[in-house]
Amino acid sequence: MTRGTDGWKVQCAGRWWPVAVLDERTRQVRELTGQRAKHAAGGLIKAPMPGLVLRVEVEVGQRVEQGAGLVVLEAMKMENEIKTPGPGVVQAIHVAAGQAVEKGMPLVAVGEQEG
Repeated sequence: MTRGTDGWKVQCAGRWWPVAVLDERTRQVRELTGQRAKHAAGGLIKAPMPGLVLRVEVEVGQRVEQGAGLVVLEAMKMENEIKTPGPGVVQAIHVAAGQAVEKGMPLVAVGEQEG
C-alpha cells in the first residue's frame, strides 16, 4: 500500500488499485446525506442513524426528483439532509419536526411517479 498525491493505492496481483479511506464520522455523514442512501423496497426511506427530526421538507402528494431533500436530522451535533435516491411522489410522512428517531425507523414513503 502506498499514498500518492491523489490518495491511497493498494497493489494486488501485480496491479495497483485506488482505494478510499474514510474515518467513521465521514462515512456516517456521507450515508446520511444520501451519498449511500438506502432505499428499501416499496420506497420507504428509513433513518440511517438515531437523531432528532429538525424539519420535514416535503408534503404528501409532492413530486420529488432524485436527490431532493426529504427530512433534516440532527445527529452527532450536525444537521444532515436525508435525500430521496430516486424520483417519485411522496405517499406518506412518518415523522414530525421535534421527533426523536432510532436507526431504521421509517421517515418518508416515496412511490413511483405517475405517467
